[in-house]
Amino acid sequence: MLLLLLAIIILHLAALVLLFISTIVSAWTVNGTSSSDLWSNCSTVSGYHCISAYAGEWIQAVQALMILSIIFSFLSLFLFFCQLFTLQKGGRFFLTGIFQILASLFVMSGAIIYTVKSPEWVSGSFGFAYILAWVAFPLALISGLIYVILRKRE
Repeated sequence: MLLLLLAIIILHLAALVLLFISTIVSAWTVNGTSSSDLWSNCSTVSGYHCISAYAGEWIQAVQALMILSIIFSFLSLFLFFCQLFTLQKGGRFFLTGIFQILASLFVMSGAIIYTVKSPEWVSGSFGFAYILAWVAFPLALISGLIYVILRKRE
């Protein structure tokens, strides 16, 4: 049982770390000498210069969804530890699972909006932070589903 709890916590932390990295790192879109993320556009043409990201509604929606996914994933981890010590024997971790599934849906929605709208804004290919966001989506979803199925034992 202890090994199962450790595996679930590691899966959850992996999803949370991927969400943090994908939200913070400046590599959602890369193009030879420049890179773009949710917050800024950076260029290395004549030194390393960054300017604020495009202020359109869609990028603000992606920013908000990625931040919400981090918040809900963190709250889900906190709720898991709270429920681990207070939940009745045989109880399920529904609230924890719902928060984690919501986090996965938020990151999926943000990545979909970025996928659809970014070709209008920037040229280049998608960077590793964008890919990490898509990897975090199934990890968070699987983690949330495990929480919903999981029962507390002694």
